[in-house]
Amino acid sequence: MGDNMDRYRCTACTYVYDPAAGDPGGGIPPGVSFEDLPEDWVCPECGASKDQFEREEE
Repeated sequence: MGDNMDRYRCTACTYVYDPAAGDPGGGIPPGVSFEDLPEDWVCPECGASKDQFEREEE
């Protein structure tokens, strides 16, 4: 797993992927960084692809 635990926001629907929470509904356990998500992972809210996400600024 990567060290980068930044949060990423979906630009299509504003869902925020938080590595501390993971995506339990998508089978992603807590602790998985955004970069380590499978390439075919999609936003659980709207189905947008990973390239539609932007890193949240602190």
